[in-house]
Amino acid sequence: MPTINAYIALDPSEKEAKKDYIDRHSPFITVAASAPKGEKLPVNVRLGKDYLHPDDTDHYIEEIKLFDGETLLASATLLSGNNGGQGGKGQAEITFFIVPQKKLKLTALAYCTKHGLWQSDPAVVEVA
Repeated sequence: MPTINAYIALDPSEKEAKKDYIDRHSPFITVAASAPKGEKLPVNVRLGKDYLHPDDTDHYIEEIKLFDGETLLASATLLSGNNGGQGGKGQAEITFFIVPQKKLKLTALAYCTKHGLWQSDPAVVEVA
């Protein structure tokens, strides 16, 4: 089982010392707090809030997955060069569209080819 890095698992002093490294690898979920049952809901997952991630042939964000609890809802595979390429930095970002039937507890995982697996903070969506 690979190590899963989580933004919330670090103490405050470590977060401050490594904030750019942590931020550029952490997935951030943007989604409405509530949604109608059975209607399409956009869920945006973006890598990095304040810092961009490298996009080299050997160091890039390769995959982003979206879970509801332990259930995989969606997955996207990215290729190097899609976010700037050749030493460039870009924003790995994807919007998934899901159709909720019940309350959601969403978590995103992102895989960096150099620094492993990173987990987002959970996002709860009430479904009516």
